[in-house]
Amino acid sequence: MKTGKTVTELATELERQAASKRDFLAPTSAMEVGYFPDSKSLYFHLNEESFDIKETAHDQIASRLDIPKKYYDRMMVSAPELLTENINHWLHAESDKRLIRVMDGGVRAFLSDRFRPLDNIDLATAVLPILLQNGVEVRSSEITERRMYIQAVTPRIQGEVKKGDIVQAGIAISNSEIGAGSLRVEPLMFRLTCLNGMITSYSIKKYHIGKTNELLGGEDGQFERLLTDGTKSLRDQAFWRSVQDIVRGSFKEDIFNAELAKFQEAAGVEIQKDPLQLVEELPNHFNISEGEKGSILKNLIKGGDLTKWGLANAITAVAHESESYDRSIEFERMGSEVIELPKKDWDALAN
Repeated sequence: MKTGKTVTELATELERQAASKRDFLAPTSAMEVGYFPDSKSLYFHLNEESFDIKETAHDQIASRLDIPKKYYDRMMVSAPELLTENINHWLHAESDKRLIRVMDGGVRAFLSDRFRPLDNIDLATAVLPILLQNGVEVRSSEITERRMYIQAVTPRIQGEVKKGDIVQAGIAISNSEIGAGSLRVEPLMFRLTCLNGMITSYSIKKYHIGKTNELLGGEDGQFERLLTDGTKSLRDQAFWRSVQDIVRGSFKEDIFNAELAKFQEAAGVEIQKDPLQLVEELPNHFNISEGEKGSILKNLIKGGDLTKWGLANAITAVAHESESYDRSIEFERMGSEVIELPKKDWDALAN
């Protein structure tokens, strides 16, 4: 499990971000993009203000306007004026409304008017007291450009995969304010011997889709702030209560024992193939780079456990080393995917 922010640091950053956020809703025909000749970077002109455009928003603009991303990126570097003309042409040719999410002076998301804003500060406010009241320790948390993560563990529920190899029950909660996936509540298995986390396949997702957002006053073609914080709070109270209920119910021994049984079975499934050859074939089954293959091989040899369980832990151990918190979470999920590999896929990989 990658070290991230403390709960105090998380709360401080959430409050800072909340003060900086702004949401706008308007028809694309009223939108305009320009570029700075000196830096060749693009900006969004909203309601007589100009905002930089962040990476995820660029991806979403390209996708929504059907501009191939490779061509979009090429124009960004070599012909920003041409890219600006392309974007503005297709924005003005469209008639739909879009939700524009702004923070720290930059457009961070270009979303459908049906996107339901479920903000990180509201999620943290809903779930952190539930975790703390139940003696659950937050081991790691982080806010990246794309998502917020909270990973917590309880010693109250634990078991042995094999002699001396203890795992504890945990929970992984994550959310994206910018359309990079759903709000997720997932069981987390925490291995004490190496402090690895493994996010299991059982999960509950809440999608950011709701009724079409509406402008709050003003005429068509004008940009308006989407909703006040008070209005959003009233509308979403029932939703956050349901999330709290899910979190309360996540620490169930039957869920933990079902996952523990899978781990125990995996600990008895041996790797027959040469470890070097096995690791070379991992990219055929998982999204792993050349550099990451080397780290997995090192972890597998260092761990000395040539089983399915050993491979899963060699993969989740890479989460410690990853510079990106988002990527470290992918490795925690990947470890569980190894455990869940069907027999024929496992045989192709390891036998």
